[in-house]
Formats: sequence, structure tokens, C-alpha cells
Amino acid sequence: MRSRYCAFVLCNEQYLLATWHPRTRPASIPFNRQQKWLGLRVIEASVTGTDSAEVEFIARSRVSNAAAVRQHERSRFVREGGRWLYVDGDLVA
Repeated sequence: MRSRYCAFVLCNEQYLLATWHPRTRPASIPFNRQQKWLGLRVIEASVTGTDSAEVEFIARSRVSNAAAVRQHERSRFVREGGRWLYVDGDLVA
């Protein structure tokens, strides 16, 4: 999770796509170059199966001088070929 957050901060599309499960991976990632990432807080990480896990996190960002926003998500990951891949996530209210 932390490496994917860093990839968003750096607008590293290649890394994000490589760590996204092919079943749910988008063709591209539209970055907003005006977006500034302010921090990541991992709330909980749990193993849900032999090759599956979930991570709940809050990521904060701001675009230009707008108020900061937060993305609170519970993400699902699977391990394939020894690598963890992001599958999808649900926003937490």
C-alpha cells in the first residue's frame, strides 16, 4: 500500500499499472499534476486468505489552494506469482 501511495505522489503510472490486477486494471491513470499528496495513514492491514489481504487507509491530498480532501478506503489485494496486486476497494464513509 505504501509503495502505491508513493507511486501516486510521483505520478508513476508504470508502477501503479504493474501492481494493479489485470482483471480490474485501467488502461491508463489520469493524474492531476496540481494535486499535492499530504499523507497516508494505514489504519489496518489484515490477511483474509492464503493469497489475499485487505488494507484500510486514509490518504489526504489537495489541489491548488482548495481545501484538503481525504480518501478513506478499504482495498483488496491478491498475491499472484509472489507479488501483491491491488484488485479494488470500497470507500469508507
